[in-house]
Amino acid sequence: MRRRELLAFGAVALAGTAAATTLAQVRERGHLVVGLYEDMPPFHVKGRGIDVELGQALAEALGVKFSPLPFNADENMADDLRNMVWKGHYLGYGPADVLMHVPVDRPLIEATPQARIFAPYYREHVVLARRLQELPVLDGLSQLGGGRVAVAGQTLAGWLMIGADGGAYREQLSTQYKDGCEAARALQRGEVVAAAGLASELESVLAGDAAFRIEPLPSPRAPRDGWAAGLAVKRDATDLAEALQQALDRLSKAGRVGEIFAKYKVAWRPA
Repeated sequence: MRRRELLAFGAVALAGTAAATTLAQVRERGHLVVGLYEDMPPFHVKGRGIDVELGQALAEALGVKFSPLPFNADENMADDLRNMVWKGHYLGYGPADVLMHVPVDRPLIEATPQARIFAPYYREHVVLARRLQELPVLDGLSQLGGGRVAVAGQTLAGWLMIGADGGAYREQLSTQYKDGCEAARALQRGEVVAAAGLASELESVLAGDAAFRIEPLPSPRAPRDGWAAGLAVKRDATDLAEALQQALDRLSKAGRVGEIFAKYKVAWRPA
């Protein structure tokens, strides 16, 4: 399961916490080190994506250069926060000044006293996209009939689809996809009648195409309100956190955040 889908959190140890980076240190250094999840479309893939451009905008707002620090997600969110926010990875890189795309979730906040999790900038949801020609109406999953559905198996959407209605749809699921973007492309190619995944993933591929409809996944177990993604810094980096929050607020009010999301065909849903 992906950590941005709020499936696995864990407490972390206090020992070995790195010193907090202050706003003055960032400005003296001249660049903001921004932690970015590798291979997380449409937020970051090979140096491009929403989180990349938002990180650049935040750095510019602080008057410094943008210094990306891509990394591969660990086993759970607690590991990611340890490696990229408050301690650093045992392989020798990190921590970053700020980590993007952190779930702004009370249990995670309470379990991680070494980090300050704040500034939610997007609300994610699990959705289902369908080809209107085959499925003009879909009020419940039973209306899928025997149609094939694409979904990445090791994701929240995959878990929800596999377990839906007591496993009634398992035999019609194609679960080999890496992520929701790949599932959406299978739908686009006509290989399936529907695709499930994160709203950001499916929208980045299908938004604007009148042949498809993207709606909330009709499952009672899907998080109705979704979840918020935000930023994280070390707990004591108070002035840096305040500066980043103020910068994000200004960018949001000026329409810049919405423009970045729109560039990747994703509807900006403020958290």
